[in-house]
Amino acid sequence: MTVADSSPEFLLDRPKSPPADDVSDRIAPGRVRSVTARLRRWSSRHADFVVVGFYLLTAVWVTSRLWAYPPGRVAPTLESDPSLMQWFLAHAVRVVTHGENPLFTERMNVPDGVNLMANTPMLGLSVPMVPVTMLFGPAVSFVALVTLMLSLTAAAWYFVLSRHLVSSRVAAAVGGWFCGFCPAMLAHANWHPNIIGQVLVPFIVWRVLVLCRPGARPVRDGIILALLVTYQAFINEEILLFTAIACGVFLLAYVLQRRELWAGAWRRLLGGLAVCAVIAGALLAYPLYVQFSGPQNYQGIEVAHFGNDLAAFTSFGTPTLGGNELTNQNLAPNPSEENSFFGWPLVLLLVVTTVWLWRDAVVRALAFTGLFFALLSLGTVVSYKGTEIGPGPWAVFVHLPLLHFVVPTRFGMIASAVVGVMLAIATDRVLRGQAVGVPRISRQAWALGLAMALVPLIPVALPAHNRPPVPDFVTSGTWRSYVAEGQTVVPVPVTENGNADGLRWAAATRLDMSVPRGYFLGPRNAQDGDLAAFGAPPSHGAGLLARVASSGVPVEVDDRQRRLFRDDLRYWNAAIVVLPVRHDQAPALRHTVEDLLGPGQRVDDVWVWDVRELATPRRDETVR
Repeated sequence: MTVADSSPEFLLDRPKSPPADDVSDRIAPGRVRSVTARLRRWSSRHADFVVVGFYLLTAVWVTSRLWAYPPGRVAPTLESDPSLMQWFLAHAVRVVTHGENPLFTERMNVPDGVNLMANTPMLGLSVPMVPVTMLFGPAVSFVALVTLMLSLTAAAWYFVLSRHLVSSRVAAAVGGWFCGFCPAMLAHANWHPNIIGQVLVPFIVWRVLVLCRPGARPVRDGIILALLVTYQAFINEEILLFTAIACGVFLLAYVLQRRELWAGAWRRLLGGLAVCAVIAGALLAYPLYVQFSGPQNYQGIEVAHFGNDLAAFTSFGTPTLGGNELTNQNLAPNPSEENSFFGWPLVLLLVVTTVWLWRDAVVRALAFTGLFFALLSLGTVVSYKGTEIGPGPWAVFVHLPLLHFVVPTRFGMIASAVVGVMLAIATDRVLRGQAVGVPRISRQAWALGLAMALVPLIPVALPAHNRPPVPDFVTSGTWRSYVAEGQTVVPVPVTENGNADGLRWAAATRLDMSVPRGYFLGPRNAQDGDLAAFGAPPSHGAGLLARVASSGVPVEVDDRQRRLFRDDLRYWNAAIVVLPVRHDQAPALRHTVEDLLGPGQRVDDVWVWDVRELATPRRDETVR
């Protein structure tokens, strides 16, 4: 098969290396040949273990600062996201041990609850982690999950690449390493294990391509694909949607170049996809109904402006050897969304590689797919170093069904996966020396170019800083003597985006503790079907305490504010209000809460205000 003759089989049956001129094969074609084959298989498995072990060690290094003390270490920004993920891990324990609803909860945002299916509770990851969460707690389970997802995603790409695309395990290791530890994956690692948990993505792509080749069995292969799709839906639906679009764009780009292949492939492909749609649709029917029509559902997220800056593509990701946090400011919506930071050496290498292998229809299709998603990641407005240039291509697609739920900057993650595959193909061609019809590139020259592109992208340990651990008042169970079933604990400041420690408290109790408000996606006005907002609708009492926590300045309150705060406590069915003594703004917060509720009581390492009677309306009061 020549470079110019690439076909779907090329993507599924890796090119065979030329047979070695083994002397033993000529001398003893029987037993010695069998022994030689066994030695080769052992050597291949040994190489696999080495590669996967290297990925695991890299992941441990990346998360090493979190491993130092999981309960008290967190990323220096966006602390609410790890707290929510720990809450999800605790929720999975409750699903398994108490049989609670996995798709909806009333233990956050009391009394309205949270539509978990619309909040990616990552059940496909959190349920397998239940034993770890039960034995070591949600904080350790969170760090372990991040470590596993980085290494296993890299290993999954390595497996698919080495078995079905390239013959060189070195080339597959390069591609797998980039797919698992590219700047986009590192950017999300401190916060979003559900997004970096892309272990099934390469297998989904592989099974879609299997349907295109002769000999495919649409029913069997469609069932396998349906099971993979269903499981991925319970890890992260956004990544599943991106993967589906990427497969469609790649196949379209390829078929337009090799139209003669479509005549024999379309029946198998459409038949398998139909089987997949029926089975996956049946398995996901009820979860999707809850997500889109159940209580606390929302219909879209206003994040179309969450796009990448053009300058990001030639910049190095912050959590990499060449990264610079100050230089990268304002090039991404926030530190967790550095999805398209490749660095100028890699961009240059990709241009050279595309030109070098341009005769390969597969490479052309990959290049188009990567460029397509890179452009979409710019959002609705294209900017360069903060200066708006004009409308972005995402503006054309944002109003299509389902696409108004996604964050456009994350399209850069698909471009990153395409880059990993292209690096594997190019490295394999160099190592095999079989790139027919294109100029030869020496191994030394390619190794130099690869090193210049990838060394600046070597991951560094994720940043982390200390945070107060969950109060002893919570971990010791003292809180239980105050709170009856159905009542809530109100942390100070009240749990919401930016102040989500209450979710960690609840997670430490395996969700025996319920909290009002929270950090989640829900309808912005608490009306089902509205646009999404992060957290519950505005609350007077929560907003007041959040301002004090932010400014460190106590607020002098009046009778109206006291009445409104008491109304909030009634609505939340609060039993106690709790302020950790070690909170950075504890003096200002204590002064304000005492002005609202009167003197508190020091219990263990917190201040407690017992509001069980206060929250009950008196006969002479009128509830607003």
